[in-house]
Amino acid sequence: MSYPLPEAFLAKMQDLLGQEYLPFLQSYQAPKTQGLRVNTGKISPTDFLNLSFFSLRPVPWLPEGFYYNEISRPGRHPYHSAGLYYIQEPSAMAAVSALDPQPGEKVLDLCAAPGGKATHIGARLLGKGVLVANEFVPGRARILAENLERCGITNAVVLNEHPGKLEKSFPSYFDKVLVDAPCSGEGMFRKEPEARAEWTGESASACAVRQLEILRSALAMLRPGGTLLYSTCTFAPEENEQVIEKVLQGYPALEVTALRDKQFFAPGRPAWGRTPHNSFLAETARLWPHLLAGEGHFIALLQDKSAPETVPLKHFKAAAAPRASTALWDDFAQASLNSFSAAGMYLQYAEHLYLAPSGLPSLDRLKVVRPGWHLGMVRKSRFEPSHALALGLKPGQARQSIDLSSLDPTVLKYLRGESLTLSGDKGWNVLCTDGFPLGWGKHDGQILKNHYPKGLRWL
Repeated sequence: MSYPLPEAFLAKMQDLLGQEYLPFLQSYQAPKTQGLRVNTGKISPTDFLNLSFFSLRPVPWLPEGFYYNEISRPGRHPYHSAGLYYIQEPSAMAAVSALDPQPGEKVLDLCAAPGGKATHIGARLLGKGVLVANEFVPGRARILAENLERCGITNAVVLNEHPGKLEKSFPSYFDKVLVDAPCSGEGMFRKEPEARAEWTGESASACAVRQLEILRSALAMLRPGGTLLYSTCTFAPEENEQVIEKVLQGYPALEVTALRDKQFFAPGRPAWGRTPHNSFLAETARLWPHLLAGEGHFIALLQDKSAPETVPLKHFKAAAAPRASTALWDDFAQASLNSFSAAGMYLQYAEHLYLAPSGLPSLDRLKVVRPGWHLGMVRKSRFEPSHALALGLKPGQARQSIDLSSLDPTVLKYLRGESLTLSGDKGWNVLCTDGFPLGWGKHDGQILKNHYPKGLRWL
């Protein structure tokens, strides 16, 4: 169902944009943009282009970003299930590129579902450092965890908490923080017509109050000298320039930092702040649908200019996994993996065994969806590997694997959950497509019993 653009929104945009209003309005007649971001934690953009069958063209502001046409249907391809890419709106790709996370850093994605930006951060970290991905809504937090696992992110902790509660556990902890704030969604009106129906003239001011509250918690978790990226998918100055203006008024150590890729975007509008002479707002960026091939976004990079300092952290209080459980895991890894070396702490929740990234503070009293890489389940005297383990393995890391072309109909049978008649060695095997893991199967010498998760199976 389609909804008309709200009259109050159109009147507001005409007043803001003046002569730009007509081309802005005409952009709503153009098709929405569709993009995918290559998961560089698994494959390089060049190798992906050589491998893929899609019709792609590059996104100018991101080397791993590409536009695709609708006929390609990348969401229904085995490469998607293997985590080789994430389907993401092209303008949304700009945020993590601007934040520029580096391997070994501690990074927080505070409002992370469904996972587009969190998986982008994870790919940039290359399994080194800590990624904490938080989502307040429980159902969306589970989707976030699934997307991180599909993309093979092994150093992520997924939480389901209010930002105000998180700041008590992570004081001045993170090198970098991403706040992709809940907003009025005006920039998504072309892509998501339902957002038009939910918008009211009061949406922007109500969202701005919430955004400032989230930012206060985010800044409490940013280390001195750290960097925060604020983004929205709305045009409203109340949620963009004016939010940044208010934050800087309350935090003298913060400065707006110029964006690396600003040549691709329009500058923020100082005249739309509450104090028109705040020229630093021009260093923020606006992504307009009439000026680029993408939907509407706003991004601002904030640098804490305080002298870096070491902040003592609470020790991780969760009980380590029992030795009997880690012994079963060690036996499985020795029998089923060619190599496995990962720093961290083994934790067990019920029968689930995880490898938590090193350097975490206490997660006590927090709602934890995933405390790290889910390795599998300890069941009496045996270990059963998880789907997340398979997707986190590098090509060739499994001792026993079955590799099929993505064009082989057997791959689709596997993704539908069918048992397969295939030659192979007895025991646990990773089924791969063109060398990339899809999931586990257990071979009895004649048939591969399918262990692809029921909730992910293709219809």
